[in-house]
Amino acid sequence: MRQHVNPLSRFFQLPLELPAPDQLFDAANRPIHLDIGCARGVCLLELAALKPDWNHLGVEIRRPLVLAAQRERDRLALSNLHYLFCNANISLEGWMAELPDDQLQLVSIQFPDPWFKRRHRKRRVLQPSLLLAIASALLPGRELFLQSDVLEVVEPMVTLVELSGCFDRPAVDARPWRADNPLPVPTERERYVHEQGLKAYRVLYRRNTQPLPQREELEIAWQRVDNPADVSVNH
Repeated sequence: MRQHVNPLSRFFQLPLELPAPDQLFDAANRPIHLDIGCARGVCLLELAALKPDWNHLGVEIRRPLVLAAQRERDRLALSNLHYLFCNANISLEGWMAELPDDQLQLVSIQFPDPWFKRRHRKRRVLQPSLLLAIASALLPGRELFLQSDVLEVVEPMVTLVELSGCFDRPAVDARPWRADNPLPVPTERERYVHEQGLKAYRVLYRRNTQPLPQREELEIAWQRVDNPADVSVNH
């Protein structure tokens, strides 16, 4: 299977109506961990077993991976776990807006597809509209976790989050990168990175009390950043 799909192609621009939590989980009122770009979702299988008092939702743009992950979830009968096929930038915003207050408590984006070239920036998973939808759904103190083994991938995400002004980093976290994963289970890619002696770049954010900026203003500010590595952010 090809590693990448083009999220801007017509097929992936079709909005999908995603099921509400009461259609996904046996106990719909539990806190939700949303993992965007979950791939085969192996770490979520372990997390769902370790944290049965949470609901875990993985979304992925590659449908065959979602089907395989859901089969494994069904085999293990994990009723607090579900996987959905969708383009996060097209279908998640409305879904998060319909959630009850404070049900979404953690969002993670781990090792997203590495669209390196600047002309491909619109293909990257964390776009201004998606970030603002996440910030709107998270109450103060709830968390957004980002990690990648590619600086050119994680730095634009960090730049965008900090331009929004909606999130702060825990004071105790190391700068510029957090030393460990706050989740108790690593992803498959994270395991590979560790085995190869490579570095994972991690940042944990917590929603603050600042109001959301206008989307157009955030998009303009982000577009003005020619090289995210050169932007002064609060590392």
